[in-house]
Amino acid sequence: MSLSAPALRARKRRRGEAPIVMVTAYDEPGARYVDAAGVDVILVGDSLANVVLGHADTLHVTMADMVHHVAAVAAARPAAHVVADMPWLSYHLGDFEAVRNAAALIRAGAQSVKLEGGRNRLEVIGALLDAEIPVMGHLGLTPQSVLAFGGFKVQSKTREATSMLIEEAVLLQEAGVYAIVVEGVPAGVGTMVTEALEIPTIGIGAGADTDGQVLVLHDLLGLSARAPAKFVRQYADLGTVITDAVSRYRDDVRSGAFPSESESYPNPAGLLD
Repeated sequence: MSLSAPALRARKRRRGEAPIVMVTAYDEPGARYVDAAGVDVILVGDSLANVVLGHADTLHVTMADMVHHVAAVAAARPAAHVVADMPWLSYHLGDFEAVRNAAALIRAGAQSVKLEGGRNRLEVIGALLDAEIPVMGHLGLTPQSVLAFGGFKVQSKTREATSMLIEEAVLLQEAGVYAIVVEGVPAGVGTMVTEALEIPTIGIGAGADTDGQVLVLHDLLGLSARAPAKFVRQYADLGTVITDAVSRYRDDVRSGAFPSESESYPNPAGLLD
């Protein structure tokens, strides 16, 4: 049985729990391989826009895109918990629209949803929880705010901004989210937010003291066209492996070495007489 949102809510490192391992994946093969590695959570992220669809930011991914890819991840039947990002404008136009859009992600195979923002999201979080939909929060560098931020910039670099971030994290906890992603903040800020909460934090560019970590599958495998962010550790260079394999296939086709006799269906007796 998949890890539940209440089970994840209990995963605080200071209580002796193992850190949460979350990986962002977008399709059945990715989810299948990630799940076989034993991760706790698969995030179907709106980073789909950047990583898979080639856009410059996450603002160009739609609800239809997200439902499609959540269903693809769910088709792997992972043991990991599947959480789906609510894309930009899917929860900004009122509680009814937010619940309807979240329900579409749940029906596609997600077990919870993630949305960005702090005190300005409390009402919609309440509506989602009233509909029995578990919610994960997201603070710090929130990619859907890239236009307002003026780019993908590290957040909470002052005491005032840090205090505000902690205050908003506590508000999200009180609202009922089961975990909070903290992105793009100084390591010490990640520590302070984590220590202030009874629910787990999952860091991405937030230092080593959060209750878990998340990376995008394509980034850790070396499949991303983007320059790796400071917080990314690349564990393989599969891009080079793929290009080399396709190049050898190209050479074999052009030389006539592929397909061989063993890779061709035999002719039935008398067919060519």
